[in-house]
Amino acid sequence: MKFKSINPYTNEVIEEFATYSDQEINTRLEKAAQAFKTWRKTGFSERSQLFKRVAEILKTNKETYARTITLEMGKAIGESVSEIEKCAWVCEYFAEQGEAFLKDEVIASDAQKSYVHYQPLGAVFAVMPWNFPYWQVFRFAAPSLMAGNVGILKHAPNVCGVALRIEKIFKEAGFPEGVFQTLIMEVDKVESVMRHSIVQAATLTGSDRAGASLASVAGKYIKKTVLELGGSDPFIVLADADLEQTAKVAVQSRMLNAGQSCIAAKRFIVVDAVREAFSEKVKAHIQQLKTGDPLQKETTTGPLARVDLADNLSRQIKESVSAGAKLVLGGTQDQAKFQPALLLNVQPGMAAFKEETFGPAMAIIPAKNETEAIDLANQSVYGLGASIWTTDLDKGNALAKEIFSGGVFINSLVKSDPRLPFGGIRQSGYGRELSYHGIKEFVNVKTIYIA
Repeated sequence: MKFKSINPYTNEVIEEFATYSDQEINTRLEKAAQAFKTWRKTGFSERSQLFKRVAEILKTNKETYARTITLEMGKAIGESVSEIEKCAWVCEYFAEQGEAFLKDEVIASDAQKSYVHYQPLGAVFAVMPWNFPYWQVFRFAAPSLMAGNVGILKHAPNVCGVALRIEKIFKEAGFPEGVFQTLIMEVDKVESVMRHSIVQAATLTGSDRAGASLASVAGKYIKKTVLELGGSDPFIVLADADLEQTAKVAVQSRMLNAGQSCIAAKRFIVVDAVREAFSEKVKAHIQQLKTGDPLQKETTTGPLARVDLADNLSRQIKESVSAGAKLVLGGTQDQAKFQPALLLNVQPGMAAFKEETFGPAMAIIPAKNETEAIDLANQSVYGLGASIWTTDLDKGNALAKEIFSGGVFINSLVKSDPRLPFGGIRQSGYGRELSYHGIKEFVNVKTIYIA
């Protein structure tokens, strides 16, 4: 079988990639097992220097790597460059902080000495998506490998070029053979990988359906998992918000990566007092977006990554309009190309409210007051991120604690940051990536007791 890398803007086939045979997959898993024997014993200083080298390679070649993203999944080139720069940042961050995060922790007890020692588990198997094809990989790899684990990547079929480039970056940086490897493989091979003894943990970023499938297999073989799944993040606008700034960031938060982000704002819950004014400001900002060839620097919004994704977004908009929502801007589709859309009067039960909309479509939802706004925000099966917009920071802080999500950002769009733990609750998954918390997801928290 072969995977095709297709440019979603031109529909041209960029390259075809043969999937690996069972024998080749097993050979690579055995190579990972051998690599782990020595990699887990390397010092933090050695790992740190290697990751700093990765960061330098990324920064030096960011334009080249960014172009691969844009060609394979359609991200606007400026955003692709920013993605590569962020990958370099996460490598540098864990290179600098990894040792401190995993130092022995002395705990007082009746022992002469008792402490916690952190040790790597083995191979972390990562099933990663196409929407941030470099960032999602480095987000798992930097903390996991700094902790002494080895990494095995199964990337999305439409970004095989990126997947192989990442493997090459680790080799070029000087990582020992087998410490990081890419598997070009079909989904039906996942269980055989999970079954292998070297694989002791798995991480997945993707849909809740994909997460449930991986978690089921991991449970069968008693393997630790971290899941970062879908999101339908609320963006709550209160009556005292700075509407100019809020509307500007609202469009940015929804339209970044052509709306293809699990932490993009998706449900814009606006109190009645400012809803009309906010909607007009948002409309004006959307009209300033420039769709087109994502390789052109002036383009702000490229195509969706695949035609079926645009088809699904069209369905969600049509169903919502049929149920009473009002489409006031955009929404036209040409294969994977999609004009940024604005929907008004979206209500609970509509597709644009209850489903994750993965594309450039803003859904504005009316709320009588802040109490109803919080209630609407919590009417979701997801719980990844949320944002609240108000000039009363004490109020914003209090309301943030009432929202069911892994993170709440006050007067800011939701974003991932190496310094902060990242992840969700409910059907948005479990576990945390990044920060002090993320590096400890895939280690053995070992108690050592000396009587």
